[in-house]
Amino acid sequence: MERCTREIPPAHYSFKIEGFSLLSDTKVEKIESGIFEAGGYKWRMVLYPNGNAKSNGKDFISLYLAIEETKSLPQRWEVNAEFKLFVFDQKENNYLTVQDSGDKRIKRFHEMKTEWGFSKLISLETLKNTSNYGYLCNGSCEFGAEIFVIKPCGKSECLSMIKNPDRSTLTWNLEKFSTLKETSYLSKPFTVGGRKWNLRVYPEGNGDTKGDWLSVYIILSDSDNLPPKGTVYAQYTIRVLDQRRDQHAQKSGKKWFSVANKSWGYDVVRLGDLHEKSKGFVMNDTLIIEAKITLISVTKSSH
Repeated sequence: MERCTREIPPAHYSFKIEGFSLLSDTKVEKIESGIFEAGGYKWRMVLYPNGNAKSNGKDFISLYLAIEETKSLPQRWEVNAEFKLFVFDQKENNYLTVQDSGDKRIKRFHEMKTEWGFSKLISLETLKNTSNYGYLCNGSCEFGAEIFVIKPCGKSECLSMIKNPDRSTLTWNLEKFSTLKETSYLSKPFTVGGRKWNLRVYPEGNGDTKGDWLSVYIILSDSDNLPPKGTVYAQYTIRVLDQRRDQHAQKSGKKWFSVANKSWGYDVVRLGDLHEKSKGFVMNDTLIIEAKITLISVTKSSH
């Protein structure tokens, strides 16, 4: 593996992460960039913020290049690519450039091997050493990829992890609760991180817990507007408020939302407790559900 520095930015893609320390603390195994084109093929960067433990990458940043949308390629396809991966030094305004050496520079992408890269791109100790290096500045870092010598695609993506975003709480009053007979009810939408969300409540529970629990789901309602294979990460807390004693029933979660997984649900309070008057979950025939998103990923693409 060869390492050098250069002032010229990556020719094909840059992937900036704001709030990197927040992302690292969540113990997310990996994150994926958006899809970009180079050399007539589609690609994606795959980053392990705490290292790819399966490839001996513990205590390092692991970064890989994956070929995408291969179903449109002919049978027995293969793509031979020479690529470089980058880490931007924001203090020196140059790039740490990493590539394989010698005859290992050219990698063969095919049906059985769609991903190549480096399990030890840069150590976490070096990345976080802000006194001597500029790889992590104001909580942000930037990575890049270059495949062949080709006209830059000029597309970039910025993934920001936003803690305690504005207007992040929805309070939903379900009045005349005792008269609600439908299987489920949908809240009005609320917007957090530029995305629309809803809550769906099942007063008698859902699935295997039906008849025992009140279930609440949080839904990314505009998931159809995500780019192909796009995702949104969110940490959140769902509460059923105890209006008498402030001993609320709550469940917390942290999930990636997508078109395929746009809804995540929880059994929040047992029906026996819900209808126990001394516990205050239903007062004046009103149930109050609150949802608060405490951390969310916001992705912005530019051309």
